[in-house]
Amino acid sequence: MIRYFAEHPTASNILMILLLVSGLLTISNMEKETFPTIEKYEVQVSVAYPGADAKEIEESICLPLEDATDTISFVDETRCEATDNVGSFVLKMTENGNFEDFVQDIRDAIDAINTLPQESESPIIEELNQTSDVVSIAVSANIDKTQLKQLAETLKSKLVENPMIPKVSIEGFSQRILKVAIAEENLRKYGMSIQDVAGAISNQSVDLPAGELNTDNRYYQIKFFDQRKTPDELSKLIISSSASGAEVTLGELATITDTFETKEEAIEFNGRPAAILKISKNKRDDSLSIYDAVKAFVATENQTLPDGIELIITNDFASIIKDRIQLVLTNSWQGIILVVLSLFLFFNFRYTFWVAMGLPVAFMGSFMFIHALDVSINMISMVGLLIAIGILMDDAIVISESIAAEYKRGLPPLDAAIKGTKKVARGILSSFITTILIFGGLLFLKGDIGQVLKVLPIVLITVISVSLIEAFIILPNHLVHAIQKDHDKTTATFHWKAKFNRLFERLKGKVESLAKCSIEYRYLTIGLTFACLIITLSLVPAGFVKFKAFPEIDGNNIDAKILLPQGTPLARTEEVVSQVIAGLKTVDNQLSEQEIAPLVQNYSIKYNENSVADESGSHVATISVDLLSVELRKATINEVAAKWEENVGAFPDAISVMFKSPTTGPGGQAIQIRLQGNDLSDLSSASYALQTWLGAYEGVSGIRDDLRPGMPQIHIKMQEGTLAKGINASMIAQQLRGLIKAQMSQASNMVMKITKFMSC
Repeated sequence: MIRYFAEHPTASNILMILLLVSGLLTISNMEKETFPTIEKYEVQVSVAYPGADAKEIEESICLPLEDATDTISFVDETRCEATDNVGSFVLKMTENGNFEDFVQDIRDAIDAINTLPQESESPIIEELNQTSDVVSIAVSANIDKTQLKQLAETLKSKLVENPMIPKVSIEGFSQRILKVAIAEENLRKYGMSIQDVAGAISNQSVDLPAGELNTDNRYYQIKFFDQRKTPDELSKLIISSSASGAEVTLGELATITDTFETKEEAIEFNGRPAAILKISKNKRDDSLSIYDAVKAFVATENQTLPDGIELIITNDFASIIKDRIQLVLTNSWQGIILVVLSLFLFFNFRYTFWVAMGLPVAFMGSFMFIHALDVSINMISMVGLLIAIGILMDDAIVISESIAAEYKRGLPPLDAAIKGTKKVARGILSSFITTILIFGGLLFLKGDIGQVLKVLPIVLITVISVSLIEAFIILPNHLVHAIQKDHDKTTATFHWKAKFNRLFERLKGKVESLAKCSIEYRYLTIGLTFACLIITLSLVPAGFVKFKAFPEIDGNNIDAKILLPQGTPLARTEEVVSQVIAGLKTVDNQLSEQEIAPLVQNYSIKYNENSVADESGSHVATISVDLLSVELRKATINEVAAKWEENVGAFPDAISVMFKSPTTGPGGQAIQIRLQGNDLSDLSSASYALQTWLGAYEGVSGIRDDLRPGMPQIHIKMQEGTLAKGINASMIAQQLRGLIKAQMSQASNMVMKITKFMSC
């Protein structure tokens, strides 16, 4: 094979062109993402039960869900989190199961449950981790919240029309509702209750298909349509009428406003009201293509939007991919230049050129196979390519030097290429097999870490395999021609090159002397070798060399996640947020002096969100900060986080305020300890004791647990003798529930009137 390609005038060139063209055609179609796709195999079943506390959620939601799914096959782990108003049940499948069958089994089991409370909403079943964030657009404007939502909806419609943008969601708004507020005196005036009004609205605002009407000439679809969707339409709804024809409309009885369900679900961006358009992708979508489409959209829309409304790109998780690709490209051409310069010290330029060409040929040729193995361009595959650069250049240099040595001994160029290649073939193949054995073991790792690390050996082994083809089949032919071109020429020797060769020969002589000395004092040499090994290994337990599963990669985003006790009013959360923002501005002023631009580019405040605590409500908030690009700034994420925390200080009523960079890949806490037990009081005591013990260790920070007291409760029960007055517990409970859900401004007066028959 080596002889055939070395002798054939065009075969090696055709193979080289095929590898280059296949790589160029493939690389444009490869997915580009920050981290390799991790198959979580998790399904979440969420059941909302408005008004229920965590204990009631556990008993009436979690336990029925757990019982119904006990017999499902391939379940690795189940966990149910009971919080106020909602229960979230997550099932994780083992890696040897079929995920589609697993999801269907869960759907069948959930559909068969008939013990969930009637007041609870229908279960929502969703597959987790099917999408990943790419970038977000902040729609910043000082306009009414309803108008801002309409603007966000319009922009979303434009975005999804672009085939390059797969998924867009709007953040910053709760469910839009028509709020009906009824004064207590109006209810007394017309002799009605909250339930009467709610029932009248439900019965009269109707959109209901009635069936089909068939005639000889045409078929008709009959539909009763009298649904009221605006405050004006709803105000004209007839609530009550008398035999004389007198009618009472809802507008006469109540005040109707178009608003949102919860006021705490809101976003501020750089101090202004904002909506966030979050763009995410499926597993097969290309992050860079999506990012480029979004960037073009923002530039176009900003030219047409009126003054005071601005679109700003934020939470950018795609540009880091460009940075990593640029890093590989930079290392590649720098590596080629260094190789060319090094080889040029010993060989002529044409010979050096063909040796260096092995790098782009091997890279381009490997992309076709990497893509076929379902590997994307991501941070881990980039690391594999960087490692491969050194290995494949070593092979090319060894073969080229061997061929040159045979040629200097007097062999013709063709014979020198064949003999020189065969002479080092065993050594190169041995090195190749050793690399496979070392890195190939990563292919058999399981779990999330295994799914990430397997990308490294796939890329590395593929690249060096293609490099063997280039080194044994393509390179010898080119070196034959390079030698033949200069065979009959008298090559002028540069003065500096001759001087370098003399210095190199002198250095080679000293190395030979050192080698002879090490052989003569072989026991001392072996002893020093083992001493170096022992010293190297001792650096890990001594603490000089730290261990981390994945290296910390400086990004461009940092978050402050605020968690206060449940039941904390929104006003207190806003006070804490204001203090955290003040600390951020102080850090910006302190560190921006050493930067070429302001350190803090943008910041957004999201109330009702804390992904670490996995809670929602008026007691949580997240502040997301876009920093100056890591390539331009001097301060690291850790330095910014430490300074920010130092300037903010402590909050005595806060459960936790965490400053951290968003994680990519198989994230999670550095150390996670699970405590199990049947008594919540014992669990709480054990958790507190464990946190106190762990906190005594130097360097431990951010300790928290997920067992937290719920919202303060007021328990209501009937007084003795109340039933004789025609009032039962169900009536009072329904009145309270309707009153609280309506969020009436006069609710306090109504409650005070009802408490005549109750005790708290």
